[in-house]
Amino acid sequence: MSGVLTMILAGGEGTRLAPLTGIRAKPAVPFGGNYRIIDFVMNNFVNSDLLQIFVITQFKSHSLMKHLSRAWRVTGLTNRFIDPIPAQMQTGKHWYLGTADAIYQNLHLIQGLDPEHVCVFGGDHIYKMDIRQMLDYHRHHNARLTVAAIPVPVEQAHEFGVIEVDASGRMIGFEEKPKTNPKTIPGNPGFVLASMGNYIFEAKTLVDVLEEDARQADSKHDFGHNIIPGLYPSGDVYVYDFSSNIIRGESQSSSGYWRDVGTIDSYYEANMDLISVEPPFDLYNKYWPLRGYTPPVPPAKFVHDEANRTGQAISSMVASGCIVSGSIVYQSILGYNVHVHSHSYIEKCVLMGNNDIGRGCRIRRAIIDKDVKIAPGTIIGEDPVLDKQRFHVSASGVIVIPKGAMIGFD
Repeated sequence: MSGVLTMILAGGEGTRLAPLTGIRAKPAVPFGGNYRIIDFVMNNFVNSDLLQIFVITQFKSHSLMKHLSRAWRVTGLTNRFIDPIPAQMQTGKHWYLGTADAIYQNLHLIQGLDPEHVCVFGGDHIYKMDIRQMLDYHRHHNARLTVAAIPVPVEQAHEFGVIEVDASGRMIGFEEKPKTNPKTIPGNPGFVLASMGNYIFEAKTLVDVLEEDARQADSKHDFGHNIIPGLYPSGDVYVYDFSSNIIRGESQSSSGYWRDVGTIDSYYEANMDLISVEPPFDLYNKYWPLRGYTPPVPPAKFVHDEANRTGQAISSMVASGCIVSGSIVYQSILGYNVHVHSHSYIEKCVLMGNNDIGRGCRIRRAIIDKDVKIAPGTIIGEDPVLDKQRFHVSASGVIVIPKGAMIGFD
């Protein structure tokens, strides 16, 4: 579609996802064996044929920039581009002060292209969405701003912008991350209507409200805290029901799937969703291909077929370049170039890639970052007290081993 510019906010520091974000921005964290978190929003726009995209980066951006250059390079197409934009201090000697300021500091990019509409989306959630359907809704209502929304349990309201909406879809109330008494959905008191952090603006409106916000010294320069509360009373802000978005080839059970993978536990659970018999998020829909980057490595290999030494993976996903050698991988995800040596047992784990698991290891409920090497005979995930002394352990007991660690080679 002409006249539509996209700006993806991918500068998140992701402190709650540490230590996975110790050396990379949250959108660059590997996910699902073959992907990075940012790949899902990128696929949404590419599959929607919206290919004028700026990716706004800031914290620890090298890994993200390298991935974008490998997986999302667009060349030779007129008026189509995917360009990463690092923080450049365009408006003064300071980094982005908030989500709105991140767009404000790059207003020259909008003004240079003069689009009709601007999509401002986050780069750190797992979901599928045909953006064109939201854009049609936005145009149909002649909205100045349209906000995508999804019901979430009221116990999680403090993590989201909470919306009130009338029967026509018009926003009539908004509170960012309410600490007490959030407005629940009428007739459904266990849920609130939460902003997904995905916005479509009329371009002129976006420029005007950001310029006005920049003049306010006491502003947090944030879409949730400042821009939406200041704009919705005009009556021209509408709410798009994400659950109404239809993707060809998707089953009813996967409709409305959206995950904020901002914590270790939510990240782990979203990975485990992928290996269900009927996954709530389906990677295999041929009508909605999910692109990413995989290095040029050979197919996965499973070797040895002997008593107590059979290479096998059950209820798992195994990426290219892996060798499962006389060992068992159960309900796990292996990224590319993982070698699991004989007599090892891997259960309910996420291995991000370039990992070497020695002979006779037993590892359960662990996230193992890239380039980790684990010595033969190492046991992880069976002694909670010892695990907490040696590793980062999440609230639900998921163990995290950071990038490049050498475990058991003392």
